[in-house]
Amino acid sequence: MSKIQIFEPAMCCQSGVCGPNVNPQLLRITTVVNNLKNEGILVDRFNLSSNPQVFASNTKIREALQKEGMKVLPITTLNDVIIKKGEYLTNEEFAKFLEIPMEKVLKIRTQKSNGCNCKGGCC
Repeated sequence: MSKIQIFEPAMCCQSGVCGPNVNPQLLRITTVVNNLKNEGILVDRFNLSSNPQVFASNTKIREALQKEGMKVLPITTLNDVIIKKGEYLTNEEFAKFLEIPMEKVLKIRTQKSNGCNCKGGCC
């Protein structure tokens, strides 16, 4: 089974909603990670401020930080191989690297409208 790990810069929280400015990328990543976990896919997120020991003990991550500095974060690994540095994976990249359909990444759900004024009958 594939395992994704995301090594993120120091933040007060992973969700992106802990401050005056909401970071839409963090909201997207939080949603995608939750969707993947619900599908049984192993996904871990490590925040530099709350998990410094994980960064220090991972040779590849430690070396990337030493060579490239903090701008290299976030770093994403797949089965302990670095697959992306400096930005989060796109939804399409999650699907590609994990070899899963996009529906599992996005958890697309449609529901019949019950008078909720949804366009096209779906919410």
